[in-house]
Parts: sequence; C-alpha cells; structure tokens
Amino acid sequence: MKIFAETDSLLLREIVESDAKDLFELDSNPEVHRYLGSKPIKSLAEIEEIISFIRKQYQENGIGRWAVVDKKTREFIGWSGLKYETKLRKDFHYYDLGYRLKPKFWGKGIATKTAFLSLNYGFSEMKLSHIYACAHVENIGSYKVLKKVGFQFLEAFKYEDMLLNWYGFDSKNFIANSTSC
Repeated sequence: MKIFAETDSLLLREIVESDAKDLFELDSNPEVHRYLGSKPIKSLAEIEEIISFIRKQYQENGIGRWAVVDKKTREFIGWSGLKYETKLRKDFHYYDLGYRLKPKFWGKGIATKTAFLSLNYGFSEMKLSHIYACAHVENIGSYKVLKKVGFQFLEAFKYEDMLLNWYGFDSKNFIANSTSC
C-alpha cells in the first residue's frame, strides 16, 4: 500500500478494498452529500465500484483520491487528493483537488492540511502547472479551505442543477513545504 504524504498526525495512502466499510459510512451520510449534487450511496456494491474507479485512476493517471488516516489510531477520517477530471468541464480536462471527511472531523483543520499536502504532491512530485477545484456556491467550509491554501476564485458556472464556484492554482504561486497551513 503506497503512502503519498504524511504529517505528524495524518497519513495519506492509497484507498484499498478493505476501506469499503469506512467509505460506506462516509458516503452514505446525507450530511456529507449536502453540497455534492449526488445522493448518498445505499450499498457496499456502490462503494466497491468507487474503489475500483479510484484504483483505475492510480494506474492510468498516477494519481487518485487518497485515504486520510489518523497516524496513531489508524482511524479512517475520509479522503483527499487529486484526480484527473474528464467529465465536469466539457472544454478541457484537468487535475482536481477534492476532499471529503466524516462530519466528526469537520472544523479541525484536516481538510486544509490534506489539501496542502495534495498541492505539494501535485506541484513538487508530478510537476503540474495548474490544479483546479470546484465547490458548491453555498459550501462556505470548502471556500475557506481553498482560500487558505491559496486557490484563486476564477468564475461561477452551472453544472446540471447546481451553481459551482471554480478555483485555480498556478504552480508559480505555490511555496512548497509552507508552514502557513
């Protein structure tokens, strides 16, 4: 199992099949899906498909969402990381930053830490020139995370029935190993 990044308290590693129950707990929660435009999942079979998709991203693109795990307790907190996105924006494909945590971990700075680690990996290891993110216009928590790690608001756009904010980050503006997060 590959470890992509870590801090004193967090481990970011590959998502594997044994994460299915934890991912189900996360993605079956309506509160987690509030700003996602999707309905909570209803079965472990759906999670197994998601895990297969993520693992396929690792193979095809060298990147995908990572499991966020408490380093001491090994508790599954959620996921974070980059993925190569081909569906959301019809005019181009891009590397997307995303994160999803169990509600009991919200407001503790974990999304900010993992977002920064993901950016560091994308810019320093993958040598990406740009990374993008989007968030529902009402998702103030995500807005705060993206702003804190350095994303710039680019535009609002409509996707299906949702209004989303579109953010970008240019590698020229990234300071690796920053302690600001």
